[in-house]
Amino acid sequence: MLQEFKKFAMRGNVIELAVGVILGTAFGKIVSSLVEDVVMPLIGLLIGGIDFSGLSFRVGEAVIKYGVFIQTIVDFLIISFSIFLFIRLVNRVYHREKQEEEAEPVLSKEEELLTEIRDLLKESRREVE
Repeated sequence: MLQEFKKFAMRGNVIELAVGVILGTAFGKIVSSLVEDVVMPLIGLLIGGIDFSGLSFRVGEAVIKYGVFIQTIVDFLIISFSIFLFIRLVNRVYHREKQEEEAEPVLSKEEELLTEIRDLLKESRREVE
């Protein structure tokens, strides 16, 4: 059982997934800091210095903290937009590299000569017909 677990844990996909989760967590912290420390104070200034996280009202003994809910929605929107931009950048780089790979292959001297001979043979056949 230990050997089977070792084989499972050392698979490429498991390691890649672990790296992705770790990087995603770190990226999430960066974006959360951006939202909490930069964006939300600016939004608060634009709407008159209101701090969303402090917005609440009471219903009997219960405290409804709708400001925290608004803050969470804004966090989600900014984080999802940041991830969208990051994925878009990665896709552009990937597609650019793929296009460069698919670009016209460089022919060797032999291949160029063979191509010229083929083209000449095609022309001579057309002239005969």
